[in-house]
Amino acid sequence: VQLQASGGGLVQAGGSLRLSCAASGRTFSRRHMGWFRQAPGKERELVAAISNSGGSTYYADSLKGRFTISRDNAKNTLALQMNNLKPEDTAVYYCSASYESNTWNGDRTVYNYWGQGTQVTVSS
Repeated sequence: VQLQASGGGLVQAGGSLRLSCAASGRTFSRRHMGWFRQAPGKERELVAAISNSGGSTYYADSLKGRFTISRDNAKNTLALQMNNLKPEDTAVYYCSASYESNTWNGDRTVYNYWGQGTQVTVSS
């Protein structure tokens, strides 16, 4: 599966952005999906994840209430709505996909495919 993330940009603190991820192929609906981010000098971290059916989601504790993950299996797309952005949200954001056979395991779900990343910069 190939993943193409978009929607990043420069926004002021308190603003919003919506990231999108387009997936190729016919297996999107069988894959769990996640958004990760990596800030300069920091390790990549899981931001949010969603099960293949969309029935289960996971959010990093620090982001609950500000970010919302969603998916449209009919359109092979994944989204991340980010509200009330803060300078510390500045990072490259990556969408990711699991193998079809992977089990949903919340923040421990394993992801095997990665998009190219989209830069989000939040100014203070």
